Amino acid sequence: MSLAETSDARKARLLELKKRKETSQGIIKNRNFDPESRTLKKHAGSEDVEMDTVEKKVEGLAEQVIAEDEEKRAEDLNVFNIAPKRPNWDLKRETDKKLAKLERKTQEAIHTLIRQRLAAQKGESDDIVGAMRAQERAQDQEDLSDEE
Repeated sequence: MSLAETSDARKARLLELKKRKETSQGIIKNRNFDPESRTLKKHAGSEDVEMDTVEKKVEGLAEQVIAEDEEKRAEDLNVFNIAPKRPNWDLKRETDKKLAKLERKTQEAIHTLIRQRLAAQKGESDDIVGAMRAQERAQDQEDLSDEE
């Protein structure tokens, strides 16, 4: 649209608005004013006038919140909600550190035993390996003497 067309459209709307205003100017609407007594009207309780107030909006909210809170408390008291989903989680958490230390020491012990056995096979006897072999020989001799 060009500027001339928009200005013409605006002028036409303004003229329509002006005509509407002139025709409705003669009619006076007395919503809150009583022309006979020349005082303001007071809303009677019998009239069905709905006032939009904060109190009306919040009227049932307190009861609703209390009911929801009671429902949540009832759920919290349920035995299945008290029990953890993984019952041994806290036990695992506490024992993981101790198990890590034990695992490391176990691996070290296994390595030392393997080294001792390899050394015994090569002929290098350690005190522990020699003691173990002496004990095995003693058991073998006892078994032979028991059989005779």
